[in-house]
Order: sequence, then structure tokens, then C-alpha cells
Amino acid sequence: MKRNRRESKRQPQTIQVWTYDQAIQVLPYVESIMTSLREHQLAAIRHQLKIDRLTKKDGRPSRAEMIGHQETLAASREAEDRLQDALEELHTLDIYCLDPVQGLALIPFALGDELAWFIYDLFDPKSLNFWRYHRDPIEMRRPVSSTEKGTPDSDSMVI
Repeated sequence: MKRNRRESKRQPQTIQVWTYDQAIQVLPYVESIMTSLREHQLAAIRHQLKIDRLTKKDGRPSRAEMIGHQETLAASREAEDRLQDALEELHTLDIYCLDPVQGLALIPFALGDELAWFIYDLFDPKSLNFWRYHRDPIEMRRPVSSTEKGTPDSDSMVI
């Protein structure tokens, strides 16, 4: 079977891996971004629910309802744009949002030759209590021990 020329090969991606100490130092910034992500996601959800309610009304909408609908659409787009901006800001650190509403993010680190992730929790007082290997199921949580708090062999990893 011939490979489609237009089909590109998946390029390896290099990401920054963090030590536990580096991750702890960046937590105030990550907390700020994750708080913004959560607020923007909740605003987008709220606006979408309002849009859904406005479009489900029977009959012809009044002028005020049409204006309200357009304002809500604009507010929804603005919240989604702000959400994307905050996600991009997090991605510049090679930190990935798992769930903005629950306040979960993944911070990459190297454990030997394997990629692993510290699991940041906005609502946990310690924030970095758990980690998982990249190959683990997404719901896997391992407690952080002194092994994960060690230093990596390099400051980047190709995935």
C-alpha cells in the first residue's frame, strides 16, 4: 500500500521537562493562569447556555431579544478568545491543561528515560501531590515521592 504524499509524517515534538523544584517555583504563575482558564471556561459555558435558551424560544423574537442574543454571542466569543489566549500562555511553558473547570494541568518531567507528568490541582492545598507516566490512563494518580523530586538527566525530551 502506497503512502499518500499529502499525508505528512508525524514530527517528533521537543518539550521542556521540569524538575520538582522548578515546578514548585512556577506554581504561583500556573495558579494564576489556571484560575483565568477556569473563569473563562465557566463564562463561555454560561454564555452558551444563555444562547441555547434564547434560540429555543418559540415564535418570533422581539427586538430586545435579538439584541440580547447578539450581545451574548459576542460575549461568548470573547470568553472563548480569552480562554484560548490563556491556554497558549500555559503551552508556552509546555504545561498542558487537562480540565480547566476542575483546575487540572499536566507538568512534564523525566523519570529515567520516560516522560511523566506532575498533576497540578488548583483546588489541592499542596497542588503537586500526584503524578503519572505518559503511557498511564489519564485517571491514574501516583503519589509524589522523593524519586520524582530528583533531578532529570536533561532539560528537554523528545516525544
